[in-house]
Amino acid sequence: MKCFLDIESPIGLLRLVSGESGLTELDLRPAPKRQLSQDEWRESPGLRPLSMAAEQLTQYFAGDRRFFDLPLAPAGTPFQQRVWAALQEIPYGTTWSYGQLAARIGNAGAARAVGLANNRNPIAIIIPCHRVIGADGSLVGYGGGLPMKEWLLEHEGALAGSQGCLPW
Repeated sequence: MKCFLDIESPIGLLRLVSGESGLTELDLRPAPKRQLSQDEWRESPGLRPLSMAAEQLTQYFAGDRRFFDLPLAPAGTPFQQRVWAALQEIPYGTTWSYGQLAARIGNAGAARAVGLANNRNPIAIIIPCHRVIGADGSLVGYGGGLPMKEWLLEHEGALAGSQGCLPW
């Protein structure tokens, strides 16, 4: 059974999805009133991983939290799991390139594969894939769109000229 909780944030509505062992998804752009089967889903604001995630995200958006301490259970291949674990090592307020991330997991030539794994990250923000940028420093690829990525990086102080304003 999947349980979910929708929360409002400065970047819009976020949907948290959890199983009993931990958070499995953070959907940046949930479809409004998405069709959810009663057998498959239930709204559960009291489920511990969901309530912990909601509280920590609220603190993050308020500027009071720099890292997350949550039970996570993202589904992925062993390679994706290694990439997602490395993403969690990127310090708040900093960025790494795809090449740096590939080197971090011991496979310096795998920048493209790292990019694909980054793209499949099911728990955005908490597993901070927004902190990965192009080798030339450009903002490339983000499931929530580049304006959202830019906002998150500005919020963390990782981009010069941070105004904290939503660009959309």
